[in-house]
Amino acid sequence: MNTIAPPDQTVHAAAHALSDAQAKPVGALGRLEELAAWVAACQGECPPRPLTDVRVVVFAGDHGVAASGVSAYPAEVTPAMVHGILAGGAGVNALARAVGASVTVYDFGVRVLEGVPEEVQRFRIGPARPIHLEDALTESELAAALDAGDTIAAEAIAEGAQLLIAGDLGIGNTTPSAALLAASLDLRGADVAGRGTGIDDKKLAGKVAVIDQALDRIGDRARDPRQRLAALGSADIAAAVGFISGAVRRGVPVVVDGLIASVEALLADELYPGSRAWMVAGHRSTEPGCELAQTHLGLTPILDLQMRLGEGSGAVLSVGVLKAAVAALREVTLLADL
Repeated sequence: MNTIAPPDQTVHAAAHALSDAQAKPVGALGRLEELAAWVAACQGECPPRPLTDVRVVVFAGDHGVAASGVSAYPAEVTPAMVHGILAGGAGVNALARAVGASVTVYDFGVRVLEGVPEEVQRFRIGPARPIHLEDALTESELAAALDAGDTIAAEAIAEGAQLLIAGDLGIGNTTPSAALLAASLDLRGADVAGRGTGIDDKKLAGKVAVIDQALDRIGDRARDPRQRLAALGSADIAAAVGFISGAVRRGVPVVVDGLIASVEALLADELYPGSRAWMVAGHRSTEPGCELAQTHLGLTPILDLQMRLGEGSGAVLSVGVLKAAVAALREVTLLADL
């Protein structure tokens, strides 16, 4: 079992002691004090270094299940949004600029994507097959996706990344994510299916049916996380699992976004037990599965603003809070020095 050691608990305690000694009532900054201690423990330094290199990697891909009408938008939106991110005009770009984070995007399985830099398609594998009819990925495709995500994390960390965020992009991607969650927690479609991009009641019922059909199709294979990911996931989701686990195995913390990223985090923690200690939930989305996954991981979201954009946007928005928590621990005067 590839167990991950937790962040430095001695530093964690030192950070709380420093906060308690500052010129304020003990505990007056509430959860900011715990967040600062978490960052310090992850860095192994008290006080922690300022978070000057925060990176968002958006994993893009199309999903065969989208043809079953599980989304309010057509699959053609996926490549359009890749171009939007590359042009700096997507929601995640605007929020990232506001908090000083960088954004990159990789195509792991967009059905048709033209006119993008070669780097964007460096790890491309292909669209996910419809999960209610067949496995989304072969074993070799799964391995390639996991390895690619790990490589992306390793390269970012080698360049100095201090905090990483996995973003998602792909019409229909809440359906495989919900199916993965249901298979992970022994639930059914009705327990996990949400409205995604804003589907009506009829489409929601169809989404539930698709998830249940996929769960019934794979049966006991759901018990194995790798088989579960190959059967019900996609190349972009698997790559993000590799990215998250690649970050925590190298001692770099991760801010978890909404449903898709929370499910990816859950799988990363199952593959590498203990990974959750290196994670913080940036926000809670409106998808019911998001809260289920985060509760299972023991993660309490920093923000709850009814966001459901994806792209890593909610996690990005929480970076401002994390930066403020670090600044408070670094800069508030000690009571003894007054």
